[in-house]
Amino acid sequence: MTQNEQQVAGLLLAAGGGRRLGGRPKALLEHRGRPLVEHAVGVLRTAGCTRVHVVLGAAATAVRERARLDGCVLVDNPEWADGMGSSLRAGLDSLSGTGARAVLVSLVDQPGIGPEAVARVLAAHKDETSLVSAAYDGVRGHPVLFGAAHWTRIAATATGDQGARAYLKEHAAAIALVECGDVAHPYDIDTIADLKHLE
Repeated sequence: MTQNEQQVAGLLLAAGGGRRLGGRPKALLEHRGRPLVEHAVGVLRTAGCTRVHVVLGAAATAVRERARLDGCVLVDNPEWADGMGSSLRAGLDSLSGTGARAVLVSLVDQPGIGPEAVARVLAAHKDETSLVSAAYDGVRGHPVLFGAAHWTRIAATATGDQGARAYLKEHAAAIALVECGDVAHPYDIDTIADLKHLE
């Protein structure tokens, strides 16, 4: 196990209700025969995240029943309908006291981003001041990595569907961009048309 694997926790945001998917919770969409949340956890683990926290919201009970999430820390976000910001806050809060020095945040609805991209972002972690982001043709995307020194301020600015966007924009000069366009496709599963990306 490398130093990074011990120090960087994986945080999967999987609380969305799939409003534009007719109310189908994204965590339970099927991909390669299993719930999407299970696939996303597998990506984090394969990339080297040994500690994985999963934020659940929409249909959390069904997700717990249907997805194999053994060994994960499951975090319930009762405010999931308020947007991604509340899930990011819940996830960061769940990491306090764990000894993690950084967190790698990924989204459940991006199955085109596999272990190769996640591992590249993970490898760029240096210490608790790190800010790292995957980039696709130079454009910032997911996953992102936040050193623990940033967590309090990120949580304070994470509102609605913004997540950490405002914070990252403000600190753009400090972000290490890791190009991943050659190994990953950063599409989201947001609408019915996007379901074609699932296998």
